[in-house]
Amino acid sequence: MTTVLVGTPDLTLVNWFVAAAPIIVLLVLMVGFNWGGARAGGIAWLVALVAGWIGFGAGPELLAYSQTKAILLALWVLYIIWAALFLFQVVNEAGGIRIIGDALVRVTEDRVLQLLILAWCFTGFLQGFAGFGVPVAIVAPLMAGIGFSPVVSVVATLIGHTWAVTFGSLGASFYAIVGVTGEDPAALASPLALMLGFTVFLAGSASVWSFGGPAALWRASPLILIVGGVMAGVQWGMAVLGFYPLAAFTAGVTGLLVMLTLVRLGVFARRAASEPTDDGLKDQVPDAPMNWRRFLLAIHAYILLVVIVLTVNGISTIGDFMSRISIDPSFPETMTDYGWTNEAVDSYRSIDVFSHPGALLLYTATIGLTIYSRAGMYKPGAFGRIVQNAVEASVSASLGIVTLVGMALVMMDSGMTHLLAQGIAEVAEEAFPLMSPFIGVLGAFMTGSNTNSNILFGALQLDTALLLDLQVGLILAAQTTGGALGSIIAPAKIIVGCSTVGLSGREGPVVRTGVKYGLIVTAIIGIVTFLAAQLLG
Repeated sequence: MTTVLVGTPDLTLVNWFVAAAPIIVLLVLMVGFNWGGARAGGIAWLVALVAGWIGFGAGPELLAYSQTKAILLALWVLYIIWAALFLFQVVNEAGGIRIIGDALVRVTEDRVLQLLILAWCFTGFLQGFAGFGVPVAIVAPLMAGIGFSPVVSVVATLIGHTWAVTFGSLGASFYAIVGVTGEDPAALASPLALMLGFTVFLAGSASVWSFGGPAALWRASPLILIVGGVMAGVQWGMAVLGFYPLAAFTAGVTGLLVMLTLVRLGVFARRAASEPTDDGLKDQVPDAPMNWRRFLLAIHAYILLVVIVLTVNGISTIGDFMSRISIDPSFPETMTDYGWTNEAVDSYRSIDVFSHPGALLLYTATIGLTIYSRAGMYKPGAFGRIVQNAVEASVSASLGIVTLVGMALVMMDSGMTHLLAQGIAEVAEEAFPLMSPFIGVLGAFMTGSNTNSNILFGALQLDTALLLDLQVGLILAAQTTGGALGSIIAPAKIIVGCSTVGLSGREGPVVRTGVKYGLIVTAIIGIVTFLAAQLLG
């Protein structure tokens, strides 16, 4: 069957594979040859340039403008990532993360409740401001240190933090899908947060099941329903109100507070006989009295972050004043030889230098650095280690994002993404909502990041939704939720987690368990998406 599209070559099997060539190359290099995202992304970007030029008639001018747009979009996202990693290192170098973790461990000696506190709530809190494997790298060894098995420690944290990934890292993944699709963030916030609300309950349930099976889940289910409802509701409310950078972070903090309160009340202390016992765990709980001064010092940076973000985003006079200086270029209309047209835009991904989420993170990090230093919580050479660790953590992710954004913009501006979507729409038709979250999972599996998955497949999902007359918000919610769930099976995160608990070179059990839970949860999201599409259609 041959279909003629305005602005693109005929839809044939050959042309479809030409359009898919960058993605196929990326998949083969990363999965088949185990290349990193930066190197594989660079090759895939070159393939996209050649395919766009020869196969889709994208001339030098169009390609030049598309790559300028790509640089702006990449900088918009990287500004957040760089600043978030810097803030994390500021707190971590002061011992703040460990202090907070130790305080949480003191609350209960019950393994199931500790798992929920650490792997579900605390990881969401960490994901809210750091992300990129940080929750797994921090919480997995903490759990192993108090008596959980290494496999459970990694698997539970991989599963538990997924609900916070899209709005985590101060909204990096959310802003990525907004930037690459051009959709209004206010219109996307509600459907994305609602879909992620389902994930809150699924993540808590699956993480508990991975440890104690159905008996543990049955006992913990009231707590999961109550705390999950709180976290899902807070994340949705913050997103709808426009506080995208704080949605996951605030939900994690609120969930932690509610969880700790309920656990301290002892309502959920009864343990089923078939659950794993707590033998040996009590000795792992710190016996020294709680040092509240050090705890408040450790956590002050996050309290400060909330205050700064709410002030800038909530008080219009301050926000408007700080937004006066921005990088805000315009772009002319461009067209391929086939007639695919990219309309002229007066503003593309404006970067407000002093009110951008990345800038707010830097303000927080600077003040926090000063307070930690004056409190004597740093050893000599701390600042150098902070900068070095932040740079080392961001280099690979930055290069991967730059190349993938460049590839995605070539494919979008040349019409390649639209042709791909047309082919998928003709084959999948009404079943596409079932597939949509699995596409997000594939992107995260390939690139190790929901942010990159959204960049890679966001426009494809958008075009397919439009061609099939599906609700755009619903399909993009399925995309980013799938990308978040892809964290469970992303090789990079699995390797990071295993390396922190002594499983380097022995990742097999984690991979097998993670794939099982990841695919089950993703299938549930696919069914939810399909049913919602039927109701809304």
